[in-house]
Amino acid sequence: MALPATRSTESVPMKFLLNPPRFLFFTGKGGVGKTSIACATAIELATQGQRVLLVSTDPASNVGQVFGIAIGNQITPVADVPNLSALEIDPQAAAQAYRDRIVGPVRGVLPESVVKGIEEQLSGACTTEIAAFDEFTALLTDGVLTQDFDHIIFDTAPTGHTIRMLQLPGAWSGFLENGKGDASCLGPLAGLEKQRAQYKAAVDALADPLRTRMVLVARPQAATLNEAARTHGELAGIGLSKQYLVINGVFPASEAAHDPLAQAVFKREQAVLAHLPEALRDLPTDQIGLKAFNLFGLAALKQLLDSESTVWPTPDLPFDAPKIKAPSLASLVDDIAVAGHGLVMLMGKGGVGKTTLAAAVAVELATRGYPVHLTTSDPAAHLMETLHGTLKHLTVSRIDPHEVTQQYRAAVLASKGAKLDAAGRAVLEEDLRSPCTEEIAVFQAFSRVIREAGKQFVVMDTAPTGHTLLLLDATGAYHRDIVRQMGSSGRHFTTPMMQLQDPQQTKVLIVTLAETTPVLEAANLQADLRRAGIEPWAWVINNSVVAAVVTSPLLKARARNELSEIESVATRHATRYALVPLLQEEPIGVQRLRQLSEQGA
Repeated sequence: MALPATRSTESVPMKFLLNPPRFLFFTGKGGVGKTSIACATAIELATQGQRVLLVSTDPASNVGQVFGIAIGNQITPVADVPNLSALEIDPQAAAQAYRDRIVGPVRGVLPESVVKGIEEQLSGACTTEIAAFDEFTALLTDGVLTQDFDHIIFDTAPTGHTIRMLQLPGAWSGFLENGKGDASCLGPLAGLEKQRAQYKAAVDALADPLRTRMVLVARPQAATLNEAARTHGELAGIGLSKQYLVINGVFPASEAAHDPLAQAVFKREQAVLAHLPEALRDLPTDQIGLKAFNLFGLAALKQLLDSESTVWPTPDLPFDAPKIKAPSLASLVDDIAVAGHGLVMLMGKGGVGKTTLAAAVAVELATRGYPVHLTTSDPAAHLMETLHGTLKHLTVSRIDPHEVTQQYRAAVLASKGAKLDAAGRAVLEEDLRSPCTEEIAVFQAFSRVIREAGKQFVVMDTAPTGHTLLLLDATGAYHRDIVRQMGSSGRHFTTPMMQLQDPQQTKVLIVTLAETTPVLEAANLQADLRRAGIEPWAWVINNSVVAAVVTSPLLKARARNELSEIESVATRHATRYALVPLLQEEPIGVQRLRQLSEQGA
């Protein structure tokens, strides 16, 4: 999409760009705009005459695409931007090399079952993140390697969990190989003792506000802001206190008058912004307006941080919103309902609307007269309160993630940690703070509900990833124990893992948005599930502007931008899919949830 010239009005500089230190890290949920903002920041500083190195460790990195050049794992000058160079660390390649380095020495020495357990421990997100950190540690500590640059900008920062693990005492290899851990993210630090001093220097650099600034990126949505608040607390708790907040993609007030949907989106966002999480309220904060164009190319990136510019498509481009024929959520429910019972799992990254869509599927099934049990671990219980007792055939339960995770941690520490020394117990306690731990604890609670799916529909919100399911299978050994005990008896049996792998019993719906990063993350999730022997049944594209009725020029342009992502889902990723529209009102309550199901494009 071509861009007109920006207005010459001098804009107010962003707070996070004032007196920037040498290192700037951008962190936040997938799809919030970290890469675009990091690229725009790099261009801004380079334009000021600063020598800048832009580094991406994002698994969904598209820095090369943004600049229209091939970058890869080497420092590459960006020809069109004097003073700017870029480097893309491939986290998957780094993780594979990392796994090979750790598993190689024990292959053929330890039993094959132990080796497979180690490989699975090293297949999760924690390993990928630590492998990436292993790659860019030198950029934080090697003065010779980066001596040609005034600023180094990182797209995607390590989490507080990763940094805490790097601060722990050693003995990871023995701890893992002796089987003292439990089903979680234990293992990524195995064999790192030789780099311990270099890692300490890197963590010290991160914690120094004169050298490092952390920029939390979020959207004007409760889910991404709550995630930013959690990240803020994690990082501040380990000494990374110099943080800034950037709220990206804020709907402009000037567009609110164009149509009812635009006005509703504007009001919804303003209500969220008026009630920021308490942890974020005192942070220096910038807002970046929602743009009508895709953030690719220098012309677009140069205008991203210009708070005074209003950028629209060129006049010769039609403003008509595109039309597309796509299945509705109700059409998917038609196929789900044929069996009369079964397990329906809604999966996807945070912020894509899993909980709302799980409720919509449950309501649609119950409205058709089927008994349905909707179970969720969503901390926002208002949805359940709205549903409770309002619809015949529908029962609702809520699992408290904090409560069941605390119980799980206590049980593991009592059993696995009883015979550990202080260093080993510290490692185990940190491991139990990992993201996988909550998934496992919640799934164990969900497992008690799964058996109901043989007689009725069970709709499960917030399901575990394929990696977590494999950890449960490998380290919990529940599936193998049942097979061993029951296999020779001739009795019929079904374990939870077997049920999840059976498409006749379980249908997995992957939820995403019609945006580049959420679709890529959903595709990665699908590959993760397939590795666990689980084939996703359908994809659901949520909050689609294409599926809505719009007259706002901004929303029309956004709708056009969705088309390529919808086509990618329909033709490359999903065997079946549905398109769910962006609604004027929040889909809370039975009537609005039914509206969500029934409206298609």
